[in-house]
Order: sequence, then C-alpha cells, then structure tokens
Amino acid sequence: MRQIFFRLGSSLLLAFFLSGCAVGPNYRRPDVATAPAWKEQPPWRAADPKDSIPKGNWWTTFADSELDQYETRALKSNQTIEVARYQLEQARASARITQSGLFPQLNTGVAVQRARNSAGKPTTTGIPLTSPTTSNDFLIPFNLTWEADLFGGVRRSVESANANYQASAAALENVRLVITSELAVDYFSLRELDAEIAVVNTSVEDQNKSLTLVQNRHAGGIASGLDVAQQEALLNSTRTQATLLRQQRAQFEHAIAALVGVPASNFSVPVKPLALAPPAVPIGLPSDVLERRPDIAQTERQMAAQNAQIGVAKSAYYPGINLSAAGGFENTALGSIIGASTGFWALGANVAETVLSGGRRRAQVDFAKSGYGASIANYRQTVLTAFQEVEDSLSGLNVLAEAAETQQQAVNASQRALQIANDRYTGGLVTYLDVITAEENLLDAQRLATQILGQRLVTSVSLVKALGGGWDSSSLQTIRVKATIKQAIEP
Repeated sequence: MRQIFFRLGSSLLLAFFLSGCAVGPNYRRPDVATAPAWKEQPPWRAADPKDSIPKGNWWTTFADSELDQYETRALKSNQTIEVARYQLEQARASARITQSGLFPQLNTGVAVQRARNSAGKPTTTGIPLTSPTTSNDFLIPFNLTWEADLFGGVRRSVESANANYQASAAALENVRLVITSELAVDYFSLRELDAEIAVVNTSVEDQNKSLTLVQNRHAGGIASGLDVAQQEALLNSTRTQATLLRQQRAQFEHAIAALVGVPASNFSVPVKPLALAPPAVPIGLPSDVLERRPDIAQTERQMAAQNAQIGVAKSAYYPGINLSAAGGFENTALGSIIGASTGFWALGANVAETVLSGGRRRAQVDFAKSGYGASIANYRQTVLTAFQEVEDSLSGLNVLAEAAETQQQAVNASQRALQIANDRYTGGLVTYLDVITAEENLLDAQRLATQILGQRLVTSVSLVKALGGGWDSSSLQTIRVKATIKQAIEP
C-alpha cells in the first residue's frame, strides 16, 4: 500500500515540476510606427491646457452642468452599455471555466440496485446456484481525475481566456466612450440649433419691424407695392427657416433621450442657446494614444489571446497524462454501507499520445498562427486609424478657429452694410432690393458664425474621443482570474 501511494505521490510531484513548461511563443506586443509629435498643433499655447483629461468623466472639461447630468444618466441607463457590461461578465465566467481545467475533478453519486439471479448461474466456486436468489446492492462511488498540464496546453488556454477577458473590459470602456461622446455631440448640436434658432427669431422680429415700416411708407405713397411684397417674402422665408431648425432640434432631443435610456415621448431638453467656448484639450504625444485608447487596448489584448492559442495548438503534439483515483462504499444493506470492510479504492494513470492525425495538428498550429498574424494587422490598423482621427480633429480645430475669427468679421461687416442700405433707401438713393439683400446677408453670416461655434465644440469632443477620453490601459492589469484553493474546491 505504501509503495502504491509513494508511486502516485512521485507522479504528482513530477507532473507539478514539469507543469512549469509551456510550449508555444511567449507574448510580446509588436512594434508600431509612432511619430515623435503630432503634425497638426492645437490652436492654443502648449501651456494653456490642463495636465490631463479628467479620468472617466472627461466631459467635465466642457464645464456644462447640464451635460454632466445627461452623461451620468447615460452611464447608468444606456442599454448598449448594459450589453457590454454583461458581455464582460460572460468573458470572466468563460475564463473561470477554462481555468477549471487546472484542478482535479471529483465526481460522486449514489447507485441502488435490486437484482434476481436465476437458478443455475455460475458462482466463483464453480458450483451453480440451486435456486433463484434476490439481492440488494447499494453503492456510493467517488471518482477523482486530473489531467497533468505538463506542456502548458491548459495554461495557454487560461492565458488566452484572460486576455479575452481583458479585451472585453477594454470593449466596455470603448462602448462607454462612444456613447458618452455621441451624447456630447448630440447635446452640443442641439445647443447650436438653440443658438441658431435664436438668431433666426431675432431676424424675424427685425424683419417684421421692417415690414411695418415699408407698409407705412406704402400707405403714404412713398414705397411701392413691390417693396412690401419683397419684405413679406423675406419674412416668411425666414420663418420657414426657424420651423425647419426646430424640426432638426427635435431629432437631436430624441437621440439624447435614447442615449440616456428614456422614452423620447417622456423627455425634453430646455431651450438654452450655446454660450460655451471650446476648451483647451491636452493632446500629449502620439505614443500616449497607445495607452489611452480602449479600442487599441482591446485589439492588443485580442492579439495576446491569439498568440496563446498557438501554444494551445502546439501542446497537441505532446502526450497527455491523466491521473485518477476511485473509491467508495458498497454493501447489500444501506444501514451498514459505510465501514472498513465495505470500502473499495483504485489508483491509476494514463498516458496517451496521438501518433497519426492526418495533418490535423499541423493545420491547427497553422490556423492559430494565421489568426495571430491577422490580429497583428488589425492592431496596427487600429493604431493608424487612431492617429488619423487625432490629426483630423486637430486640423479641424485649427481651421474652425480661423474660420470663426473671419466669420465674426463678416457678421460685423454685414451689420454695417444693412445700416447703410437702410439709410440710403430712406434717403431715396437705392431700391428696397438693396435692403432685402443686406438683411439676407446678415442672417446668413450670423447663422454661419453660430454653426462654426457648434462645429468647434463637436470637434473638441471628437478630439477627446480620439485621445481615449482620459482612460488608461494600466487599469486592465487587475482584470484577470487567478487560480485559488477556493476555486479548486468549488462545486
């Protein structure tokens, strides 16, 4: 007996010692081309921005309390975020399922049988039974099995599952970033429409006063009916513009409702014209984006998972060793089933090696290597896209900052032109068409100036999103399942 247990213990010790070996390549993140600095520089001095984007609540950079409230509601109630959260829980459960392969598996049960043997059945003594017999058989078996992970196939699977778990965590952060940035874009677009509607409504009031003036002049025989008709046409056209802008605003309001998890019929955003200036967003270095963007972290973790699968495939070339132990109690009477004389046990080991597989193992290794190669390409393309998005946002902010300055000059000039046109018309020097043209030009200039301000805020949101929203991939280091004694004894 001692010799048996000694041999079994020696086998377990050898398996544990060899378990430090894991076939397949160890993961190393591939290099990607990274520029030392951004091509486009932001339209503010480098000392102006804060040190970093606020962690998590990046939208507080815009200092809009109403936006803060909507973002908080979206994080709690948005259903797309809920889907990603449950997918993260699934990934964790999947990693724990894979990790269970590291531990022994214990099975037990209860078997009850009542049997009748016929007369003449041979017995161990060679003398057949002379009459039928009936007997009971009560059995309580225990079976313990463990596959020794000598060459790291299971451990590579756990490594892959943990990487996929971390990829799911990064995917959740990416969904949060996408939803919160989309909400901010819709919010600022709505506020821009509020400001634009205010501009149009002010123009309607001014044009209505002009119509009254022209009608009075027409009644006094000074102005023609053409002047009145032209002013009426302009006024109604401007009112139509305000109506169409309100329709666009309603669509953004409905979009915000869906993002914060509220039925559109029960949701409204109070009117408040846009009064924010684009904040200075700290951009850092291009290499920082590799650690800030959750979509890059997601593809990088997927790449690590694919690399581990190469080791899983290669482990099929090596033999598998299964250790087993069985035991239990068996008796014809249930009341006395547990006892020294009713116990039984067995110990065993099994070594199996696939000799011929028809090229299946080689194909599995090639399949895993191809998957890893594709994940590298996907990772590098994600990085390139990230750099592109940052440069697009920076160049957009530069252009829009310049456009905002020149457009304000255009607004000022249009206001002077309208004043001059009114004075010259009153003095009888020009026709009323000059006044109509000046009014149209002023409205167009004011609307465009408002649109540029809205685009600058939206582009600032795009820049924050392109930079990763203040997130840091170092948070993924704690996202993993670890083998514990508690898990080993869990049912």
